[in-house]
Amino acid sequence: MEFSIISTNLIILTKIYFRLKKPRNPNRSLIIKFYYWITLLGIDPRKAFHTVKGFPLFWSEYRKLKKQSIKGDESCQFGKLYPCFDDKFDSSGQAKGHYFYQDLLIASKIFINQPQYHIDVGSRVDGFVAHVASFRKIHVIDIRKLNSQTPNIEYLQADMMSSLPADLINSSDSLSCLHALEHFGLGRYGDPICWDGHLRGLNNLILILKKGGKLYLSVPIGKPRIEFNAHRIFSVEYLLKMFEGKLQIENFSFVDDEGDLHMNMPLNIENILNNFGCIYGCGIFELIKS
Repeated sequence: MEFSIISTNLIILTKIYFRLKKPRNPNRSLIIKFYYWITLLGIDPRKAFHTVKGFPLFWSEYRKLKKQSIKGDESCQFGKLYPCFDDKFDSSGQAKGHYFYQDLLIASKIFINQPQYHIDVGSRVDGFVAHVASFRKIHVIDIRKLNSQTPNIEYLQADMMSSLPADLINSSDSLSCLHALEHFGLGRYGDPICWDGHLRGLNNLILILKKGGKLYLSVPIGKPRIEFNAHRIFSVEYLLKMFEGKLQIENFSFVDDEGDLHMNMPLNIENILNNFGCIYGCGIFELIKS
């Protein structure tokens, strides 16, 4: 009885979550917050919904396959059960969003520009770094350990809020930091708490870059705030002030709240002041060191 009540409630909650599609709907915001907090406790309503929905079909298809099996055929016998309820109800993939577009866009720019020495700071190894490593060597700096060795990936563990090794200064003509700078100083990845960690990080990025070198930088954009200890969200106006006198903007693109990419966007006053209409978007900058 208790399991039935819990399952029913989870199904109702998950249906509400999926049906509230508009990002500015306050009810959707509350559902998402509740959903996030209960997943931290190890309870995932979405998975529970798929389990309840998929369990009868799982057993039906299992029995059907057992009946089709050939008696005495030892080439591929049944092993332990391994239910995969999510896959049946999901799409074939997620070809949109911050990471999908930024990784693809910047990797393609590096392929076209063919820099001599590219360094990445803090970007996803299983995303952007892997894209670049498929066609060239990439040097990676991260505060966390990398417990594997992969061809074309050279790794250095370092805190980008601290003083840099002398050999890193003015060492690179091409540098990337994708969806990472916003985390500096918030402790999420074991880094020390530091109020201005993003500023220290940016200054070190600029120090690494040679004059005239390119910095590919992406960060969340929207109303400025800290959502501790996940990330900071920056206003576009604030970011432009951060770059002033240090970095020239060659190109700006962004991913909106719906996960769609807008390329080569003009940085006019209206767009700057309303953060391109984003609450939690992703600004993607192609910058040149002055």
